Amino acid sequence: MHLYAPVHNRFERFCKARVYGEMDYKDLMHETVMVAFQKFREDTNPESFPSFLLGIAVRLLANNRRKQQQARKYVESRLISDSYDDPNVKKEDIEELYRALNALSDEQKEAVILFEITGYSIREIAEICRVNENLIKQRLFRGRQKLKEILISQKELINTNSI
Repeated sequence: MHLYAPVHNRFERFCKARVYGEMDYKDLMHETVMVAFQKFREDTNPESFPSFLLGIAVRLLANNRRKQQQARKYVESRLISDSYDDPNVKKEDIEELYRALNALSDEQKEAVILFEITGYSIREIAEICRVNENLIKQRLFRGRQKLKEILISQKELINTNSI
């Protein structure tokens, strides 16, 4: 538990953003922690624990997605109400961002969430995803570009409908 406590908040933010619309983030957190403690070895390097934890979460989510492909539950209202306690952040903005994130490829979504929402460095993300840093940079660039396009088109659609 002494290794988990310092990463809890970042891990929770990752799970909330990563599972949006697919499953309850608390379920993913619980399953990940259970698997992590089952597979944890005493000789595990403490610096690699966040990568170890996030790697398990990503694999569990991929497995769940395969199982649930036919019957997805949409839990937007609960995720959004649980997402941020900051009174300056509008729930509509969070919902809009999460919907836009959902339109990205899994790799782009993961890179953007890990970097922009949870605050991991490119090097840390590369370790978590087990790819090189240049690929993470490419995913971030393309993901940001696509997010920008999606958010701009959503704003244009809102403006067109309000006329």
